[in-house]
Amino acid sequence: MSSGPCNTFAEGDNLEVLAGLPAASYDLVYIDPPYNTGSAFAYRDSFAGHQAWTDMMRPRLEAGRRVLADTGAIFVSIDDHEVAHLRLLLDEVYGEPNFLAQVVVNLNPKGRQLGSGFATSHEYVLVYAKDARQCVLDASSTDLVLEGDFPLVAEDGRRYRRLPLRNTNKKFNPLTAPTLHFAIWGDPETGEVRTSPFDGAGEIKPVFGDGSPAVWRWSRPRIDERPGDLVCRRVRGATGDRVDVFQRDWRHPTGGARRKKLRTIWLAEEVGSTDTAVAELKEILGHVFESPKPTGLVRRILDTMPDDARVLDYFAGSGTTGHAVALANAADGGRRTCLSINQPEPVRPGSNADLAGFRTVADVTRARLRAVAERVGGGYAEHSVVE
Repeated sequence: MSSGPCNTFAEGDNLEVLAGLPAASYDLVYIDPPYNTGSAFAYRDSFAGHQAWTDMMRPRLEAGRRVLADTGAIFVSIDDHEVAHLRLLLDEVYGEPNFLAQVVVNLNPKGRQLGSGFATSHEYVLVYAKDARQCVLDASSTDLVLEGDFPLVAEDGRRYRRLPLRNTNKKFNPLTAPTLHFAIWGDPETGEVRTSPFDGAGEIKPVFGDGSPAVWRWSRPRIDERPGDLVCRRVRGATGDRVDVFQRDWRHPTGGARRKKLRTIWLAEEVGSTDTAVAELKEILGHVFESPKPTGLVRRILDTMPDDARVLDYFAGSGTTGHAVALANAADGGRRTCLSINQPEPVRPGSNADLAGFRTVADVTRARLRAVAERVGGGYAEHSVVE
């Protein structure tokens, strides 16, 4: 891992810059390309139909795939205007088997009130692996693990929840998993559980709620290794009261932070909204972009990859990805690096960026990343583009 700056910026056409990067040199790509909506943003967001937009995107997706590591993944933001075409295009470039998710992101909780029709409140993030068999992406997060999910408190103050020790999936039964169907002993007065008889204990066999035979999720050796993580108690079943065994599932397990699988709907209260993104950009640089992405969205994406990931954003816009990388490193001590690429496209006359004195969109990206380096840390450098 390089000891260089966290953030590097390259000004130039992204196809030309990508062509000069080594193959398989990045672990994570996040891009927020033009949506082809015709909206009056600081940059061009209108193409002559879907085909023109697709023709622009295809070589850039192919170039991005070349520089992505075999263990890496790409996340692409998009809205309803081009999501269908982008999905087909990514299937072609990355391969249908490497599709991982189509995430719905609730970036505008109030919904867009202008115009006719529905008040749209969402966009999408399409996620593909370079090679799903080798991809190291972990589709989970520590942020989703809530204290309220663990309502019980042990004698030592640790929070936990009870999970049935028996396997609740009927595909696993004494016929399909005979080695996990065995009797254990427990005392419901004390909660103690053992694999061999002891004073005050009764025999407990795994059964489903209807009384049919089931199997345990743990083997005998594992039960012997972790008796303190098990408890037995009386429960009411279809055939009357019985004693069942439960795992104490701890809020803070040993061996690392607990993570929870990411859902495919990301709410604004979890990742931020367009309003919060405008506010955070305004605070660090001024009101220069109409629809930046919130750093919380990109930080959730970063959290799916190792904390030393080499990140690439070749539609860098206002520089949200580099900002998020710096914030993530400051929060967890990670060593992520980010290359942001943006072309010197003139800002739209009369836009907020124009009124703020910026000549090109690349100037906005550069200014934000420099401000991030000053306020958050991590350093900043310019990537020299080979002509």
